[in-house]
Amino acid sequence: MTRSINEICVWIDQTALSQAIQVTNWVVPTVQTIHILAIAVVASSVLMIDLRLIGAFWADRPVREVAARFLPLVWWPLIILFVTGAVMIVAEPSRSLKNPAFQLKMALLVAALTVTATFQFLQRRNAAFGDRRSRAAATMIAIISMLLWSSIVFAGRWIAYYA
Repeated sequence: MTRSINEICVWIDQTALSQAIQVTNWVVPTVQTIHILAIAVVASSVLMIDLRLIGAFWADRPVREVAARFLPLVWWPLIILFVTGAVMIVAEPSRSLKNPAFQLKMALLVAALTVTATFQFLQRRNAAFGDRRSRAAATMIAIISMLLWSSIVFAGRWIAYYA
């Protein structure tokens, strides 16, 4: 497996696109800035939904209303995150793909997206999900979601420091 990752990293590093990004000083900082801003949008939107699920934010509004407002700000910026993340991987493939912090971040991302999609499925199936009878389940989803998304942010930061 390590050999395959090394071969992939070498192949990506030798592409014309990777070489062009590496010699253009402004691309990586610009892409990182956009990536961080998109993460902020996703994380703050998830936090608003999670805080509503535990009753600490807009408790007087139905979960359905809060979800309708913030879920698009979770899913749409993921496109930006995917594109900017891909550019950063192409720019420095070894720094990302072989990095345990990056691998952890990707695993956490899959888990967080699964939890978010589960919430959305449950909320669509039952419009009152999280409002009364399903409080315990909603609270559990919110706590797991907050832990996962904050862990993604920390793992993302560790990428720069893990060698």
